[in-house]
Amino acid sequence: MGAPKKIRELVKGFELNLKIDGKDFIDEANLRNEYINEFFKCLGWDVENNKRRIASWKEVILERSHGAKGKKKRADYTIRIGQTPVFLVEAKRPSVNIRKDVDSVYQLRKYGWNQRVVLSILTNFEFFAVYDCRKQPFRSERAKTSLVPKLSFHYREYVSRWAEIESMFSKAAIEKGSFDEFAIKKRSGTLPVDEAFLEEIESWRKQLAKDIAKRNRRLSNDQITSVVQRTIDRIIFLRICEGRGIEHEQLIKLLEESNTYNCLGVLFKTADKKYNSGLFYFKKEKNRLPETDEWMLNLKIDDKVIKRIIRQLYEPYCHYQFAMMPADVLGQVYEQFLGKTIKLKKSRRVEIKYKPEVKKAGGVYYTPTYIVDYIVENTVGKLLEKCKTPRTASNLKILDPACGSGSFLIVAYQKLMDWHLEYYIMDGPKKYSRGRKPKIFEFNGEWHLTTGEKKRILLNNIFGVDIDEQAVEVTKLSLLLKVLEGENDRTLQKQLLLFPERVLPDLHRNIRCGNSLIGTDFEDEIGRSYESEKERSQVNAFDWDGEKGFPEIFNRKNPGFDAVIANPPYDVLEKERGKASWPHDLLSDYVRINKNYKYGLGGKLNLFRFFIIRFVHLLRRNGKLGMITPLALLADISCARTRRHLVCCTTKSIANCFPQKDNPKRRVFTKAKLSTVVYTGTRTPKQSEERAQVRVRAFPWNSFNDQYVECLIRLQDTRLLDPENTPIPLLNEDTWRLCKKIHKMRMVVRIAELSDIEVRRGEINQTVYRSFISSNKKLHRLLKGVEFGQYIMHKELSQGKREWFNEKAFLKKHSSYSIIKKRRIATQRITGVDEKLRIVATIIESPAYFADSTNSVSLSEESPYALEYVLGLLNSKMFQWRFKVTSTNNNVGTNEIKSLPFRSMIFSHKKDKARHDRIVKLVETMIDLNKKLPKAKGGHQKEVIQRQIDATNRKIDKLVYELYGLTNREIKIVEEGAL
Repeated sequence: MGAPKKIRELVKGFELNLKIDGKDFIDEANLRNEYINEFFKCLGWDVENNKRRIASWKEVILERSHGAKGKKKRADYTIRIGQTPVFLVEAKRPSVNIRKDVDSVYQLRKYGWNQRVVLSILTNFEFFAVYDCRKQPFRSERAKTSLVPKLSFHYREYVSRWAEIESMFSKAAIEKGSFDEFAIKKRSGTLPVDEAFLEEIESWRKQLAKDIAKRNRRLSNDQITSVVQRTIDRIIFLRICEGRGIEHEQLIKLLEESNTYNCLGVLFKTADKKYNSGLFYFKKEKNRLPETDEWMLNLKIDDKVIKRIIRQLYEPYCHYQFAMMPADVLGQVYEQFLGKTIKLKKSRRVEIKYKPEVKKAGGVYYTPTYIVDYIVENTVGKLLEKCKTPRTASNLKILDPACGSGSFLIVAYQKLMDWHLEYYIMDGPKKYSRGRKPKIFEFNGEWHLTTGEKKRILLNNIFGVDIDEQAVEVTKLSLLLKVLEGENDRTLQKQLLLFPERVLPDLHRNIRCGNSLIGTDFEDEIGRSYESEKERSQVNAFDWDGEKGFPEIFNRKNPGFDAVIANPPYDVLEKERGKASWPHDLLSDYVRINKNYKYGLGGKLNLFRFFIIRFVHLLRRNGKLGMITPLALLADISCARTRRHLVCCTTKSIANCFPQKDNPKRRVFTKAKLSTVVYTGTRTPKQSEERAQVRVRAFPWNSFNDQYVECLIRLQDTRLLDPENTPIPLLNEDTWRLCKKIHKMRMVVRIAELSDIEVRRGEINQTVYRSFISSNKKLHRLLKGVEFGQYIMHKELSQGKREWFNEKAFLKKHSSYSIIKKRRIATQRITGVDEKLRIVATIIESPAYFADSTNSVSLSEESPYALEYVLGLLNSKMFQWRFKVTSTNNNVGTNEIKSLPFRSMIFSHKKDKARHDRIVKLVETMIDLNKKLPKAKGGHQKEVIQRQIDATNRKIDKLVYELYGLTNREIKIVEEGAL
């Protein structure tokens, strides 16, 4: 399809004007109106907001206003999908040579880098120049730095190459992921804005902590931590307010002053009078916290330290657009920042160290914005759909019980503000803009919520808890900045004249510091007192319905929160089962005794399971739950009780599963090798397993836009697969029907039900028995999972090394293992989730020791089955398919092997006996052929043997299909699923 008529007209008109009047024929404002607006309309963008969306949901944000001192706050066009910027456009008049204008390029790239968009456009209509905005920009760079030539065009190419432009930058193309292929390519030297800003504030923390510890020797570790955090928070808050035009640039003036910290304190006190936020609290006031921060203003801090921090907040040293820094960027920065803490040594030397729980987890993993958006839309959004007036919406109580930096609460708060603004506009805005406490006001032709209404919504609806005091302060900071989003000195002054009051709310009653899992019954439950005040402080017990909790929410009819939204901590309480270290030893004791947590017990204890139990408990009837957790929730044996409790206590439940974890660019948490599930549901009185069900969607990668498989699964049906574990599989309806059919067959039983087959983990724990493991080849062989292939022992290992076991030394201290004298099957215990073969098994002749990286399958002496028959089933395509149905990680657990559907035989029936013996013969052939293959000489001989192996494999698969009575259609389902 060719270029639209409008594009042809624009090109023709532009060329004519250039010839007649030259490049000065039009200024920037008119170029935008007459050419650039029309250009992007042709690409499907609602440039002029013809759909009448409220400001926060406009598809294209046009920069008309200017920030402090006439400086632009953002690019001329911010093009968005939903509320997420996808690319920016900066316009210049035709007389500006954008190919050489360094300032224009730097300006665009700075905007783009701060907004975290991949690509952005600089155009004077003559040229359409596209830049990669992932790399931090510097003024010293040339204009062509980061230019993407293949996506850039001259105006004479607009018509002939319109298909290319449209396929990349049209709304339809963007929605289909046109940028994805470009974005997924790693660019060397890129440092995202959040990582750069994190480095910045981490250096501030170190400088401040060292100087404060040195000059204020009476301060404790906790006090130093608190003052450092507060000082950074306050400076960032004021600088962002300056960037937005709410404050005049005052911080930079301190560079000319001596006693800089004292001067900074004056600004803080002024902010206290203006904002009333709790962020600045230096004078006792009624109905506020009893303790003020006045002591912080009397500290000694070196001028050089404060000035160095302030200097880095302004050009030329600063590359951040504080006016437009997205809330999720600040959240990601602080989430990482809170992962480390200040440690004060006896010499008052300061160290910055990872918190123990963060170090154990391998870092801090911030919930991606699109996941937060989905959870909020399907919880808070669903609740708001049923609200008819602001009065009913005001009754909603939204909670994040592990709020961290506040990412979920920020999005929930925005959702609530959008709903209110839309309601007031649709219901007739004039009546809501009058009176003593107007809800909205008009500015620049658009309606906005007043700060008073924003405060009311925040205090009415948003609640959070975190055990970390610093996280609580960051959540408050993030929410306060959200209140001020879209404001400037003119809008605030206009409102303050109408209703003089301090601008921001005090959030200490909404965002609480406490342990979401442990109440003040802690001492009674575990049967002992706290050993010290430090231990009491670290446990930080919290009563949800107590005076310092949220009594009004739990004392109302139908008590509890209307929505719980969260990404709970995933920390393992015990490195070894039953062995927890501080502080988790106390929690481990508590959850085992407290009956409320019985559904979180099982295997190695993990925090996320107990948080799920708490989430369910905190919800009122018909309340909405939304969370992201490890995918282990759906299938791991340790999560069985939690899984059943959750599904039975929720209705309309949807589990969006993202099993991919090996590809960093395609998994949900880029830096964490973790499969995840986003679970949403509605709280209900506990229902039976017969009624409980969940809709499961499995996505191949990390996007809700990917094509997924879907199935509605009744909890009761999962007992067919494993009555104890009740795993929830990831499959489509056809596959689930086949799976149920196989398990319901008359002659099919789970391997666990057979008394003559034993499945166990390899007997030698390589950590516990390390002293008996050696490289001495004269000892007994110790076989590891990596050594096995299908029907073969590998000569060469892909990783690790072969080792031997000192049986003689072992037996002096331990009992012997009779199992080693048995001929048995060995399987790998770990295989990649994406690997074609998940079950990898072969027969091992006795005697042999198996390491704990293997599984052992053996038969009793009385068993009528041949070991080869069992091996044939395990290595068959049908068993590969069935295993993948319920596997959510790279483990091949004994419980998973035990749950596989074994086709039992009646050996007195000739047909059964013949099939059994036929499979045995074919397996013997497979073992023999696999031994011959490595010894084959020449490519032709190897090819001949490989063809025999493939043919024999097919014969085994065919026989297995016959055993289970599969139709051609069902065989196709199996073979496609086994790939």
